[in-house]
Amino acid sequence: MLKLTFCLHRLPGMSRDAFQDYWYNTHAPLVARLADTLGIKRYVQTHALNHPFNDATRQSRGAPESYDGIAELWFESWESLLETANDPATAAAGNELLEDEKKFIDLSRSPIWFNEEKVIVS
Repeated sequence: MLKLTFCLHRLPGMSRDAFQDYWYNTHAPLVARLADTLGIKRYVQTHALNHPFNDATRQSRGAPESYDGIAELWFESWESLLETANDPATAAAGNELLEDEKKFIDLSRSPIWFNEEKVIVS
């Protein structure tokens, strides 16, 4: 399996609660509707918690600010992903997701990359 990881920062001026609400209640159903067209086999949202322990942990390590969430999307393989790369329906679905992402994600501060998992403990 091939995984796409997207570490999300919200747009300036948007609260974390508003960001996470939009992401879960508006964007997630859009991803679910477009999943077959895009070849998405699994989609998971990890929402950052607003808890003092997070700040204390971050500060004890000198770590940068946390993300507001992480999106993980799984695809069957590079081959299956590339197979649909030139399909107009795939391009349209990708553009629809991107336009929605611009409503709540600070894209310039949100790293995104393809990767594969190496399970150490399960």
